[in-house]
Amino acid sequence: MNTKKDKIEKMVLITCIYLCYRSKICMVINMKLFKRENYLKKIRGFYDATDLIKVITGVRRCGKSSLMLTIAEELVDRGVSEDNIIYIDLDKRGYRNLKSTDQLDALIEEKTMKIKGTKYLFIDEVQNVDGFEEVLNGFRSEDDYSIFVTGSNSYLLSGELVTKLTGRYIEFEIYTLNFEEYESMKLFYKKTISSNPLEELSSYIIDGGFPRSIQFDSVADRRTYAQNVIKEIFEKDIRRRIKVKDRDAFEVVKNFVINNYASPISINNIVDSLRKNGNKITKPTVIKYIQALLDAKIIYDCSRYDMKSKKSMKGEKKYYLADLSFCYALNADNQMNYGPSLENVVYIYARSHDYTVSIGRIGKLECDFILRDHDLNYSYVQVAYTILASKETEDREYKSLELIKDNYPKYVATTDYLLQKRNGIKHINIIDFMKNCEKF
Repeated sequence: MNTKKDKIEKMVLITCIYLCYRSKICMVINMKLFKRENYLKKIRGFYDATDLIKVITGVRRCGKSSLMLTIAEELVDRGVSEDNIIYIDLDKRGYRNLKSTDQLDALIEEKTMKIKGTKYLFIDEVQNVDGFEEVLNGFRSEDDYSIFVTGSNSYLLSGELVTKLTGRYIEFEIYTLNFEEYESMKLFYKKTISSNPLEELSSYIIDGGFPRSIQFDSVADRRTYAQNVIKEIFEKDIRRRIKVKDRDAFEVVKNFVINNYASPISINNIVDSLRKNGNKITKPTVIKYIQALLDAKIIYDCSRYDMKSKKSMKGEKKYYLADLSFCYALNADNQMNYGPSLENVVYIYARSHDYTVSIGRIGKLECDFILRDHDLNYSYVQVAYTILASKETEDREYKSLELIKDNYPKYVATTDYLLQKRNGIKHINIIDFMKNCEKF
């Protein structure tokens, strides 16, 4: 039986949460947010879909919460009443006592019971409530709630969500800013953009694409911010999810993978390399730690595809970073290797435009990326800083593409402004290509 004290505590909790979410909605209405149109256009068709829960995923601090606030802003601009928008951020201080499904259910019911028409429910960090899936599904089944949620990836992408909400949710994956967004957001915040495109690209590579990072003026501050994002991911997404008995060993594996991004490596390579340096670490532990990095979306894995046998190849993969600032924040200098950096930039750009990405193998030659879109059309991309250094360099980048006999488009992507034509293969300036939001 509820005591008088329990009832008072419940009322205080609900009042605090109400004030928090009302202030947040007011902030949205009174402060214009940078619109990430590349993602908004994918979600707009689902704004009123009460039968589907909209799940927004992505590495921490990539802009998921701001995207939800932008959606709320667009709904208000479209004529939806503020009262029909319910915003709950479970990572905020006032919500720390809200842990049970009964509390979450009661809160939503309390805030929506007198509202007529479609209720637009936004919940940030929903995984803070154990069993949230049943609550979401319960309100979804009432057919007058349009539900949007974000959360820590290692929780949201777990088997529980897939099992309990199969066919009832749609996922939208968000990435840190691609190069076009990076420049656009700098203009939005009235930050200086270099007149030298290569200089601007170098800044993007070192600074990374975390939206909040752009607002800091010094490189040191941006680096500190990236370092703290990594720490936050470890504490909130990894340590709570898996048991890390040896923090030092985890750091060694993490740093090894991050520092070898865009290079072909296998689990055995990692184990052998670490053991040579005196780290006695087992293969199962390395697998466990890499999976934790993948679940938290610090890294993405990219598998090889044998174009002759038309089969995926087991073993070696390449790992790409969710944000290049992870690498530069962990290292003492800004010495840049443009080859893997440009590969990483193109990988994130392609993923942000909904391409499925793999690495092509043609005999002994490699195609940097095989891209496939939603319509199952393919394109092939080679990435290099320049092909103008020598005839040998040019031949190396074109050779693997010339061996591909189908008629899908093929690209050599470089930073060159003097562009060539060769055997129908498109030589593109990758900076201009990304700035114009072009598709491969």
